[in-house]
Amino acid sequence: MDPGAPLAARVADLLGRLTLDEKLGLLHQYQAPVDRLGVGPFRTGTEALHGLAWLGPATVFPQAVGLASTWDPELVRRVGEATGEEVLAFHRKDPAGAGRNVWAPVVNPLRDPRWGRNEEGYSEDPWLTGIMGEAYARGLRGSDPAVLRTAPTLKHFLAYNNETDRCVTSSNLPPRVLHEYELPAFRPAVESGAAVAVMPSYNLVNGRPAHLSPLIESALRAWAPGDLLVVSDAYAPANLTGVQGYHDTLPEAYAHAVKAGLDSFTQDDDRPEATLGHLREALRRGLLAEADVDRAVRHVLSIRFRLGEFDPATPYDDVTEEVVNCPAHQDLAREAARRSIVLLANDGLLPLGPVAKVAVIGQLGDTLMEDWYSGTLPYAVTARAGLAERCATVFCEAVDRVTLTAEAGPVTADPAGGPLSAGLASAGPSAPHGDGAAGSSGQFDQLGQFDLFDWGGGAYALRAAATGRFVSVDDGVLVNDQPGPNGWEVRQTFRVEDRPRGLIALRHISTGCYVGRGDDGVLRLVDDADRAVWLAMEVVRSGAARAAELAAEADVAVVVVGDHPLVNGRETEDRAGLALAPAQDAVVAAVLAANPRTVMVLTSGYPLTWSTPDVPAVLWSAHGGQEYGHALAEVLFGDADPEGRLTQTWYRSAQELPDLLDYDIITADATYLYFRGTPLFPFGHGLSYTTFDFAGLRVRPADGVVAAEVTVTNTGAREGVEVVQFYTHQRRSRVKQPLRRLRGFEKVRLAPGESRVVTLRLPVEELAFWDVTRGRFVVESAPHQLMVGRSAADLRLCARFDVPGETIPPRVGPLRAMDHDEYDAVAFVDAGPVAGEAVRSEAEGAWIAFREVDLAGVASCAVTAGSADGGMITVRLGDPLHGEALAALPVPRTGRHALQTLTAPLARSGGVHDVYVVFENDGVTLADLTWCPVTAYAEGGVA
Repeated sequence: MDPGAPLAARVADLLGRLTLDEKLGLLHQYQAPVDRLGVGPFRTGTEALHGLAWLGPATVFPQAVGLASTWDPELVRRVGEATGEEVLAFHRKDPAGAGRNVWAPVVNPLRDPRWGRNEEGYSEDPWLTGIMGEAYARGLRGSDPAVLRTAPTLKHFLAYNNETDRCVTSSNLPPRVLHEYELPAFRPAVESGAAVAVMPSYNLVNGRPAHLSPLIESALRAWAPGDLLVVSDAYAPANLTGVQGYHDTLPEAYAHAVKAGLDSFTQDDDRPEATLGHLREALRRGLLAEADVDRAVRHVLSIRFRLGEFDPATPYDDVTEEVVNCPAHQDLAREAARRSIVLLANDGLLPLGPVAKVAVIGQLGDTLMEDWYSGTLPYAVTARAGLAERCATVFCEAVDRVTLTAEAGPVTADPAGGPLSAGLASAGPSAPHGDGAAGSSGQFDQLGQFDLFDWGGGAYALRAAATGRFVSVDDGVLVNDQPGPNGWEVRQTFRVEDRPRGLIALRHISTGCYVGRGDDGVLRLVDDADRAVWLAMEVVRSGAARAAELAAEADVAVVVVGDHPLVNGRETEDRAGLALAPAQDAVVAAVLAANPRTVMVLTSGYPLTWSTPDVPAVLWSAHGGQEYGHALAEVLFGDADPEGRLTQTWYRSAQELPDLLDYDIITADATYLYFRGTPLFPFGHGLSYTTFDFAGLRVRPADGVVAAEVTVTNTGAREGVEVVQFYTHQRRSRVKQPLRRLRGFEKVRLAPGESRVVTLRLPVEELAFWDVTRGRFVVESAPHQLMVGRSAADLRLCARFDVPGETIPPRVGPLRAMDHDEYDAVAFVDAGPVAGEAVRSEAEGAWIAFREVDLAGVASCAVTAGSADGGMITVRLGDPLHGEALAALPVPRTGRHALQTLTAPLARSGGVHDVYVVFENDGVTLADLTWCPVTAYAEGGVA
């Protein structure tokens, strides 16, 4: 293991010294030490999405979608660098607890804002996602070309945007969506070497578990400049025989996973014995060869060598614990938060001038939220705190205070945080006494009062007024002992269900159980809705009314509303809609009615909608980390121009979105690329406190590059920041093209009256799209339009340019079923367990279409097809219902992957036609269709 030897030689030397059992020990998340060779233990998987997570206080930066909203890859790289330094500092302190293989960034394009993990990604645009992911990963890995600070892992490969049934749903990916939308988000970080590992996703893709995807080898490792480590998601390997049922036994499943490219099994936490046993059994049964194990171990060792584990010194040895939450990182957190804030709307109220008093209002006005992958906040500058440093403030949470009364009597909270009860005469012996305590009448009244937090989507949380603690469930009993909704299983939220006579029942969201009352008066969960205790809820203090009172007395009202990252969708839970919580929406309306100088500040990890019209000023940011309040104050008071721009379309309603599980953005007209409606706020949107003019757009395609330039001028009275965005649209094509596609951007800071020429250099090859007729990218000869402006909808100038390229000829030869041009009522499935794809009919009359097929010189067709129940395939010309029937092929009963080749004569041949393959029955699988020439058919006959 000579440190001066080439990396490949060092890896080969150590690999050659290991026994087979020692090699197997390296294929689990918790890698076993090999003491005799000086190889220590190693663990994959430290969370570091927007700062180090789960290991104690560390610098918390804005959520990933907020970082991307800066449209500043260099800033994102600096945040990754700071995070990597803190990971290394924690590793030095606790090597076992803080591993250096970090599971970040997330580069799944944000296809649907209802995805529960929307805040973890960067953008709905795959190119922008790739840029931001590469920047963050480069910061994490460090600047040394040979030695890694940390080993970044891209998540989650592939087509993963739903939490609903995520382990059993299959993402339908037509070839164009795969190659033009999904893969481009992963490629930059892998190809540049910024990311050195990848994690497959829980879902299936076109019928095959992502952990078994052939694309791990054919795409990811084909791009990578060196060895690429592939780690499984937590407990995903066991799903292969569990909920996915793809294999019968774990030795078979694990052998398949290793052969497909998986190197590290994240299974059974720190207990690798079962996993290693299944791998040994796979070897014993010949399902796995030692060469397969060697290949996986080589990937593992390569990363460990590149981390400098076996070197006498590394470029990062000077990193110490002092770097954690150091002043430089605090300043960076503040800068990132400030530059991520997006000004959505402004009638001139902002920036604020001198004000004597600001009313800060809302559930998010004096708190900062941690999401599941956040670090632990070392301190928290809330909106209230940040504004209080600038002027006098008054504050109101604006939540209703309510009482709950059962038939037996009022619901009361134990002042010690214990069980809630209904109808008890007193709070019990644990109740404190004295001034203001539960023994006094005022405090005793408070024992029966609760603050009602509306988080939207029908989710409510209750906080006991007497204790300031939230109602939770502990072993089936309702208690009040939590600081707020928290944990992997959030146990502090309830749904309110109507009952007769204006009464309600509470249903615990996490368990689905109802709140009942025991014989002892204690409130506990019950399974049966009929046993739920009926409650009268009375509002004793209106949050909206109190907010309006404070707003009316202030110069300006700042209403801070939004989501709770652990309630309004999260890992394992998607959102049903995008609407702001009704009670929060009502507060905005009440405050605006009381004070027309109202600013609505939205804080959320996803786009929102609301019902209050004509709010004078609206700001949005993701949950902004520890320095959020300072950043917000700087933008509100105009110390800084709002620099943030949206990286997602903000729709007017969730009804404008396709089905959550529809991954075909082209057919569904989804994302800004294809959406034909008028959004609430478009992709790229964000206002400034000044104005900008665009002039002199020039485009010159030459020598394989489209060169463009535009002059941008600050026409306002103050310095400002503009994000100049370039888009293209191909105006004529064989296929449906995006309405607009982001091709470049530049962030410019201009003084009043200052102008700058902004340029774009776009390689013509980037105008290519995936040609399904030949299975490759192609640049068509076609006119294009270049557009430049402030967002995907606010495009100020455009210019035409022509690109020489190919004309796609008619189809000839075999047709892969997946390479169709259009489809109806089919699913995309696996043709075989290891490789191959097919389509399966989901209804009678389902079809796929192939445009412009040359049938010259053919006499018959052959299909590879099958069905559990048998069926019929009809090949038609021109129309799936009334087109001329060219051939009919009975499909026999077959096993799932035991497709058979079937042939039939054609009614006629010749000419170029649109061919429809029609499935007369549901459940018929088709892998391909081949045209047989006259001579071949005459010799072979009909099978």
